[in-house]
Amino acid sequence: MAKEKFALALGGGGARGWAHIGILRALSKAGLDPDIVVGTSIGAIVGGHYAAGRLDRLEDFAQSLTRRRVFSFLDLSVSGSGLIAGQRLFDRFDDHLKGLTIEELPVRFAAIATDLANGHEIWLRRGSVTDAVRASSAIPGIVRPVSLNGRWLIDGCLVNPIPVSVCRALGARTVVAVNLTSEFGRGSILIDDEVETDEPVPIVEEVPPITRWNGQGALQLLHRQLFGHRQDAAPGITSVILNSFSIFHDRIARARLMGDPPDLLIAPDLAEIGVLDFHRCEEMIARGEAAITPHLPVIERNVNASSTPSHTAHLFSGPS
Repeated sequence: MAKEKFALALGGGGARGWAHIGILRALSKAGLDPDIVVGTSIGAIVGGHYAAGRLDRLEDFAQSLTRRRVFSFLDLSVSGSGLIAGQRLFDRFDDHLKGLTIEELPVRFAAIATDLANGHEIWLRRGSVTDAVRASSAIPGIVRPVSLNGRWLIDGCLVNPIPVSVCRALGARTVVAVNLTSEFGRGSILIDDEVETDEPVPIVEEVPPITRWNGQGALQLLHRQLFGHRQDAAPGITSVILNSFSIFHDRIARARLMGDPPDLLIAPDLAEIGVLDFHRCEEMIARGEAAITPHLPVIERNVNASSTPSHTAHLFSGPS
């Protein structure tokens, strides 16, 4: 039977996007390489590397990351439109993808971004792969917006966090989607007006005396302010922004998926992994592979079906 066009919609989720690598590895081992890959944010970064045949390079880079090395890639910007300029990190991705255009990739690829001026959803299907993934992952307030084709572009999660609709528009008949932030959508309404506490919740940490501000001390303080310090302390700036963004992302994703469901929605168990835990690559790859492996027979049947498969978006992988 003729193989149907099979697409993968890779959602955003910060560092959790390394789970996409495990999903792609499992599909490849099963001989189920997607014909179309569409990604948003970190999904665009992983999807772009896969479509370019450079997933090995990205995986090697991800596995080399430690907490200290992650911080070294953050070129902080106090005067721009984001906390991070992103140049150091994307220079590394440019090393992987240098000179490649989306049109020439062996796998059809698109990245989703948001026009900052009017909120339009932008499908990046032509031009530099690096520019596309950079624009798609420019998290508001964290990474500086990207100027591309006369527009200022930011993270695509604002408009299409899991781009199933784009996969359909590009001709896919079987779409597998990946949601990295599913636990944010399980929130309940908690009434806490009867909760009492004797101790105030800490809001800010004490700033050390200026006499202790040597180079290393200043760096440690900056790290705490950005990422938080202890488990019981107030979260850092980036944690607040990224977790808030993930909550918003999941609400938008659920609304979009109700109108255009995938054939299979994969939700790896990543609840204990933070959106800034880039150093936990091996663990996330393993969880991504574990999430999709039980569903490989279903995907294979749909991909090799002679007629359009019925949507089975009620199928999930991951914690219920």
